[in-house]
Amino acid sequence: MKLLFAVLTGMVFGAGITLSGMINPAKVLNFLDIAGTWDASLIFVMGGAVMVTFVGYRLVWRRSAPLFAGGFQVPGSTVIDSRLVGGSALFGIGWGIAGFCPGAAIPALGTGRWEVILFLAAVGVGLALARLAKGLPLFPRKAEA
Repeated sequence: MKLLFAVLTGMVFGAGITLSGMINPAKVLNFLDIAGTWDASLIFVMGGAVMVTFVGYRLVWRRSAPLFAGGFQVPGSTVIDSRLVGGSALFGIGWGIAGFCPGAAIPALGTGRWEVILFLAAVGVGLALARLAKGLPLFPRKAEA
Protein backbone atom coordinates (compact mmCIF):
# COMPACT_ATOMS: atom_id res chain seq x y z
CA MET A 1 0.00 0.00 0.00
CA LYS A 2 2.88 2.36 0.83
CA LEU A 3 4.41 1.82 -2.62
CA LEU A 4 1.06 2.39 -4.33
CA PHE A 5 0.62 5.76 -2.62
CA ALA A 6 4.21 6.71 -3.44
CA VAL A 7 3.59 5.96 -7.13
CA LEU A 8 0.29 7.85 -7.13
CA THR A 9 1.88 10.85 -5.42
CA GLY A 10 4.70 10.86 -7.98
CA MET A 11 2.21 10.66 -10.83
CA VAL A 12 0.18 13.61 -9.49
CA PHE A 13 3.37 15.63 -9.04
CA GLY A 14 4.61 14.74 -12.53
CA ALA A 15 1.25 15.60 -14.08
CA GLY A 16 1.21 18.96 -12.30
CA ILE A 17 4.75 19.80 -13.39
CA THR A 18 3.91 18.78 -16.96
CA LEU A 19 0.58 20.64 -17.14
CA SER A 20 2.18 23.80 -15.75
CA GLY A 21 4.87 23.67 -18.44
CA MET A 22 7.71 23.47 -15.93
CA ILE A 23 9.32 20.54 -17.79
CA ASN A 24 10.16 23.05 -20.50
CA PRO A 25 13.49 24.68 -19.54
CA ALA A 26 12.75 27.67 -21.80
CA LYS A 27 9.77 28.55 -19.60
CA VAL A 28 11.96 28.57 -16.50
CA LEU A 29 14.76 30.49 -18.23
CA ASN A 30 12.25 33.07 -19.50
CA PHE A 31 11.10 33.59 -15.92
CA LEU A 32 14.67 34.41 -14.97
CA ASP A 33 15.11 36.77 -17.96
CA ILE A 34 13.56 39.87 -16.36
CA ALA A 35 15.07 42.29 -18.90
CA GLY A 36 14.15 40.21 -21.95
CA THR A 37 11.42 37.66 -22.60
CA TRP A 38 10.13 37.56 -19.04
CA ASP A 39 7.36 35.01 -18.38
CA ALA A 40 5.65 35.46 -15.01
CA SER A 41 3.69 32.20 -15.13
CA LEU A 42 6.18 30.47 -12.81
CA ILE A 43 5.06 32.83 -10.04
CA PHE A 44 1.52 31.47 -10.34
CA VAL A 45 2.71 27.87 -10.37
CA MET A 46 4.83 28.49 -7.26
CA GLY A 47 2.02 30.44 -5.58
CA GLY A 48 -0.43 27.60 -6.16
CA ALA A 49 2.08 25.09 -4.83
CA VAL A 50 2.71 27.20 -1.72
CA MET A 51 -1.03 27.47 -0.99
CA VAL A 52 -1.58 23.72 -1.37
CA THR A 53 1.49 23.00 0.77
CA PHE A 54 0.35 25.45 3.45
CA VAL A 55 -3.02 23.72 3.79
CA GLY A 56 -1.45 20.26 3.54
CA TYR A 57 1.03 20.93 6.33
CA ARG A 58 -1.71 22.26 8.58
CA LEU A 59 -3.60 18.99 8.13
CA VAL A 60 -0.59 16.67 8.32
CA TRP A 61 0.91 18.18 11.49
CA ARG A 62 -2.30 17.39 13.34
CA ARG A 63 -1.36 13.71 13.10
CA SER A 64 1.10 12.08 15.46
CA ALA A 65 2.75 10.17 12.59
CA PRO A 66 2.42 9.69 8.83
CA LEU A 67 0.11 6.96 7.56
CA PHE A 68 2.93 4.71 6.36
CA ALA A 69 5.83 5.51 8.70
CA GLY A 70 6.55 5.56 12.40
CA GLY A 71 7.38 9.27 12.45
CA PHE A 72 7.92 12.37 10.39
CA GLN A 73 11.32 12.91 8.81
CA VAL A 74 12.17 16.54 9.50
CA PRO A 75 15.55 18.26 9.53
CA GLY A 76 17.27 18.08 12.89
CA SER A 77 18.94 21.48 12.51
CA THR A 78 17.68 24.99 11.85
CA VAL A 79 21.17 26.47 11.52
CA ILE A 80 21.89 28.47 8.38
CA ASP A 81 25.55 27.75 7.73
CA SER A 82 27.95 28.04 4.81
CA ARG A 83 27.15 24.51 3.59
CA LEU A 84 23.44 25.33 3.37
CA VAL A 85 24.03 28.70 1.68
CA GLY A 86 26.64 27.26 -0.69
CA GLY A 87 24.48 24.31 -1.63
CA SER A 88 21.48 26.58 -2.20
CA ALA A 89 23.56 28.89 -4.39
CA LEU A 90 24.89 25.94 -6.39
CA PHE A 91 21.35 24.61 -6.83
CA GLY A 92 20.15 28.02 -8.02
CA ILE A 93 23.04 28.45 -10.43
CA GLY A 94 22.41 25.01 -11.90
CA TRP A 95 18.70 25.78 -12.21
CA GLY A 96 19.48 29.07 -13.94
CA ILE A 97 21.96 27.52 -16.36
CA ALA A 98 19.98 24.41 -17.26
CA GLY A 99 16.39 25.58 -16.73
CA PHE A 100 15.71 22.39 -14.80
CA CYS A 101 15.45 21.52 -11.16
CA PRO A 102 15.61 17.82 -10.26
CA GLY A 103 11.88 17.73 -9.46
CA ALA A 104 10.95 18.92 -12.93
CA ALA A 105 13.69 17.01 -14.74
CA ILE A 106 12.44 13.59 -13.68
CA PRO A 107 9.00 14.01 -15.33
CA ALA A 108 10.80 15.67 -18.28
CA LEU A 109 12.58 12.36 -18.94
CA GLY A 110 9.40 11.42 -20.78
CA THR A 111 10.24 13.99 -23.46
CA GLY A 112 13.32 12.00 -24.49
CA ARG A 113 15.46 15.15 -24.70
CA TRP A 114 19.19 14.55 -24.31
CA GLU A 115 19.51 17.72 -22.22
CA VAL A 116 17.36 16.17 -19.49
CA ILE A 117 19.48 13.04 -19.38
CA LEU A 118 22.67 15.12 -19.28
CA PHE A 119 21.26 17.30 -16.47
CA LEU A 120 20.22 14.31 -14.34
CA ALA A 121 23.59 12.64 -14.96
CA ALA A 122 25.28 15.83 -13.71
CA VAL A 123 23.01 15.82 -10.64
CA GLY A 124 24.00 12.21 -9.98
CA VAL A 125 27.70 13.01 -10.28
CA GLY A 126 27.25 16.00 -7.96
CA LEU A 127 25.46 13.87 -5.38
CA ALA A 128 28.18 11.22 -5.58
CA LEU A 129 30.93 13.83 -5.16
CA ALA A 130 29.13 15.36 -2.18
CA ARG A 131 28.81 11.94 -0.53
CA LEU A 132 32.49 11.20 -1.13
CA ALA A 133 33.50 14.63 0.23
CA LYS A 134 31.52 13.90 3.40
CA GLY A 135 33.15 10.46 3.72
CA LEU A 136 29.89 8.62 3.09
CA PRO A 137 29.49 5.52 0.92
CA LEU A 138 28.14 6.06 -2.59
CA PHE A 139 25.40 3.48 -2.07
CA PRO A 140 24.02 3.79 1.45
CA ARG A 141 22.35 0.96 3.23
CA LYS A 142 18.66 1.28 3.95
CA ALA A 143 19.22 2.18 7.61
CA GLU A 144 21.27 5.29 6.65
CA ALA A 145 18.73 6.71 4.20
